[in-house]
Formats: sequence, C-alpha cells, structure tokens
Amino acid sequence: MMDIPALLPTVRGIALEAGTAILRVYATEFDAARKADGSPVTAADNAAEAVILPALRALTPHIPIVSEEAFERGEIPEVTGTPFWLVDPLDGTKEFLKRNGEFTVNIALVRDGVPVLGVVLAPATGELFAAAGPGTAISVRDGAERSIAVRAAPADGLTVLSSRSHADNAELDAHLAALPVRERLVCGSSVKFCRIAEGRGDLYPRFGPTMEWDTAAGQAVLLAAGGAVLNHDGSPFRYGKPGFRNPGFIAKGL
Repeated sequence: MMDIPALLPTVRGIALEAGTAILRVYATEFDAARKADGSPVTAADNAAEAVILPALRALTPHIPIVSEEAFERGEIPEVTGTPFWLVDPLDGTKEFLKRNGEFTVNIALVRDGVPVLGVVLAPATGELFAAAGPGTAISVRDGAERSIAVRAAPADGLTVLSSRSHADNAELDAHLAALPVRERLVCGSSVKFCRIAEGRGDLYPRFGPTMEWDTAAGQAVLLAAGGAVLNHDGSPFRYGKPGFRNPGFIAKGL
C-alpha cells in the first residue's frame, strides 16, 4: 500500500527546486516559442520539467508521469488502472511572459481518477500550497506554514475567481446572474483553486478548456481543504480522460 502523505515532503522539495530553475530564466531576456496548439512555451517550462521528471522517477519508479511538455513531444504513458503523476512544470506561461508573477509549478498524484496529493508553488512570490488527503491542506508564506480550510459562503455574497488570460465572460456572467456575488477576482494559473482552499474565495466556475495537468494539483489542495470540484452537471470531476482534456467545471468551497 502506497504511503501517499510520506511522499509529500519530497514532492514539495522537487517543486521548490523547479521554481528555482524557473526564476533563473525569469531573470533573463527570454523568448517564447509556439507549440502545435499555439500556446507559448519558454526555456523555463523545459528547465522546470528537467528537474521534476527525473526526481519523480527516482521517488516512485513504478508510477507513470503525464507532463505537459513531454505530452507535447508524444511521450504519453498508459495510465489506465494505475496511479499516475500529473505535472505542469510552468502553469500560466502567458502570465510568465507578462512578468506579473501569476504562474505556478503544479505536481499532483492521481489515484482512481482523483488527485490525492498536490503541490502548487508560485515561484515569483514563494507562496506554496500542498496537501495529501483530507484535512492536510497547508499554505506556506515567508517560511510560515499554516493549515488552511474553505470557508462557509459569506452572508454578504460570494467572492468569485476567474482567469486572467482565458476569459469566458459571457458564459460566466450568465452563470453568476442568479448568485449573490459580492466580488470578482481575476488571477492566473492554478492559484484560483488555492484561494478558495484558504478561505479567500468561494467559487471558480470554468467554461473554457483546460488540461488535466492545469487543474489536478490545485484540486488536490482544494479537496483536502474541504472543497469540491464538479462537472457542470454536478457529477464528480475525474482524471485519466481521453487526451487528458478537461470539460468545464465548478470549483467551490462550502
């Protein structure tokens, strides 16, 4: 039986090392290339992946890894019926290019279609979120670690998170029309899940496309903090789908 919580300290260290590799590139005059789907990729994406993949293979040699950049190269392992890692070495490359700091390293372990371990690191701020099961969600800021949990919906209205570089405003506006919304916050990358997990937001409806490596680590943190991620029809949001492509979803607290 795999001891998932025992893996978490090492995975946190791997994410931090990848973050250091990203910041080395961030400090230079870097360029971006375009992948087959038109999305940008930089030397930082590749540098972070070069840290993460060997380290995860050394930690769990028997567990396959699905990583965004390796997937682009056609390196796609079979994951049916087995736990697997989902890795986005640099989530929010568009934010990285804008130099606004809203990019993350995402590492998640999926078992039976559910993310059961996740680490989200924002290298530019040093903020880290991590979890490995119910009640284990933490945030780390300025060296201080604290437990986090979702909040009950505030009486004065919801704080809604939405994407900065992937707006789906018409559908989002329609979805929110009947809800008591107090505030809408825009931010990049998987940090949106973590803001809900730490009780600074309540709802993140997503209508545009994402890939599984974009969401798994953030979902692991949110689930551990007492939140949920659902398909728009209310069914559970699962992983290991064909092509690792996500439909729309709703991430929420209580």
